[in-house]
Amino acid sequence: MVVLLAGYWLLPIHGRVYVLPGDGVNVPWPQFRLEPLDAQPGETVTAFVTDMTPWTFVTLTVDKSPAMSLGQGVRNGDAWTWRWTFTVPENDGYELRFYHDCHTGCVERGRFTVGAVTSTRASVMPTKLGVVLPDAARDWHGRRGWAVEIAYARRAEEPFWGVDDLAARVAVHHINGLRVLVRVDYDLGQSVPAVDDNLALTEYLEYFRRLARDARLRDVYGFIAGADFNTAEANALAPERAVTPAWYARVFNGYGEDVAHTDNVVQTIRAENPNARVIVGPLRPWSVDQGGDRQYSIDAPWLNYMHTLVALLDESAQTKAAAGIPLAAPDGFDVQAPGLPDAPELAAALRADEPRADIHREAWHGARAGFGVYRDWLDIINAYPTTRGLPVYIISTNTYDREAEIPPAQNYPRGWLTAALDVIDAEPQIVALVWFLDDFPHTDQWDWFSLTKKPGRLVDAAEEFDALLQGR
Repeated sequence: MVVLLAGYWLLPIHGRVYVLPGDGVNVPWPQFRLEPLDAQPGETVTAFVTDMTPWTFVTLTVDKSPAMSLGQGVRNGDAWTWRWTFTVPENDGYELRFYHDCHTGCVERGRFTVGAVTSTRASVMPTKLGVVLPDAARDWHGRRGWAVEIAYARRAEEPFWGVDDLAARVAVHHINGLRVLVRVDYDLGQSVPAVDDNLALTEYLEYFRRLARDARLRDVYGFIAGADFNTAEANALAPERAVTPAWYARVFNGYGEDVAHTDNVVQTIRAENPNARVIVGPLRPWSVDQGGDRQYSIDAPWLNYMHTLVALLDESAQTKAAAGIPLAAPDGFDVQAPGLPDAPELAAALRADEPRADIHREAWHGARAGFGVYRDWLDIINAYPTTRGLPVYIISTNTYDREAEIPPAQNYPRGWLTAALDVIDAEPQIVALVWFLDDFPHTDQWDWFSLTKKPGRLVDAAEEFDALLQGR
């Protein structure tokens, strides 16, 4: 055993390692015991963890995946012992991590390493390609792509949507070498708390605090605050109080509040994990459900909403900076850029080249249609001092024709994704091109979008995605 306390290596015996966060004192608590001690890969093991503190809401992970609890802790004198069972991983060594207080964000208490643990990160070469809800078995061909996960504040304990399941998926993505973005909505049907619902806002921020504090999510690349909040669909739980640009800016970085107040997404996350990026959620292009008070140079509801929102985020960040409160600006923006290969402005022969087109619609006062809408988003983001040049992530692209209700499985033209990546590779400010989506095992709701299930014409998209990973 090798024991590490407060950064000092002690007597080496048998090649096992304790790593105890904090300033370890006197004895190496917690203590780990395995039965059987020398189990081989594929065999079942029972892990016993003993500590002097009766921790609550405890969790044990094995190579970052959760072990199965065998009940509550048992007291024996001044000590408490918890039990889990797991299957030994198929490698030369593995690591156990013990956490407590997971109801407010897991705090790591100790680690125990068995055998020789080596880095399993497979991906080293970056790519802008990514997917929403990646299939754990996807082959990334040694590429460091993007994974987008989705979480709901009001479903923190539910299967699949819950924090533990989220942490397990994030662990797999990190093993695959992916950069992980987590989009956080308030609830299904309500992306961001309704206007002036301060109780819901408190609940939303506490959930962000929990995620940012959770040691299992410490390496998440960034957190995204909501999505589609300019639509009626994403305000379905409180349609009479739909999220306005001013309210979103208040939720995100405290616009309109006392400059000293910290009850906003940016300051909540940075107080717990200053390394995590805090990213503005994406609007839905071409939605006319809401506009904005500050008209953009192109008078279209979705662009007026975006223009107003970015102006207010910039104003709030500058106000806080002037008061000596730095880092209140966003770290980036997520945007949506759906393709439109069947746009009437395009000749049929150019369907696959639609991402390279620059389609302006007179009926929309010159606003862009199709994939090129990302250029309108960029123009607005770059119009303000605190947001100019910030990274932009396209976290939702595919060829879904929303107006005609034609899914990608029906209309995807082979070569479209290659053209989209060519365009985005030439845009240094855009760092991610993420297909919606890869796999949704919950229901068949998104099968016609799934690269993993690849129905209809998505067989072409899936093959193309795989070829792009191997060829670039």
